[in-house]
Amino acid sequence: MLVEEIMTQNVIHINCHETIAAACEKFMTNKVGSLIVMDNDITVGILTERDIIQRILQGSEDIRNVEIGTVMTPSIKSVHVKAPLEKAAEIMKEHNIKKLPVVSNNNIVGIVTETDITRTVYACNQAIEDFTQFYLLSKTSLEKILDDWGDLIINLRNNIVLSNDKNFDEQIEEVIQIKPTETQEQTVVSDGKTIQ
Repeated sequence: MLVEEIMTQNVIHINCHETIAAACEKFMTNKVGSLIVMDNDITVGILTERDIIQRILQGSEDIRNVEIGTVMTPSIKSVHVKAPLEKAAEIMKEHNIKKLPVVSNNNIVGIVTETDITRTVYACNQAIEDFTQFYLLSKTSLEKILDDWGDLIINLRNNIVLSNDKNFDEQIEEVIQIKPTETQEQTVVSDGKTIQ
């Protein structure tokens, strides 16, 4: 599975000179957990909710008017849009991050998060489990059908002995215990005599 298949395409940008208060408003308005920080048209970092929480825990200052550029995570890590999902997970683990920008042609086109990966892995595991159960049930049913037909064929082979007084169909019906369909009596005229 590729990164582009699970990434969020809703990428929200914010200028590095804006304040933490402005960033928090964007978080709430857009219902996102990260913002791509820009300086004019250049990407300079990423701001996450965790960045803000860590800054709050560092001191008692009111950070609402602090510039984003002093709180953001610079040296942004990214993954290519066509990279396998395993690559994104590897980068996250290596750099201890939970949100990873997705790039294509040097442009950020999406965000993939730890939650996205966890949800996808769970869904895949569930699908595999469902398929396995379906396979096992189908296999059991198929084996039962083959066993039933196998028994029937063995019975036919062992018990059918053609005789002059019974035709082939009648002998098969006896083996599989199917009652022959009653035939209507027919009147046949032979040599001037009526035979019932």
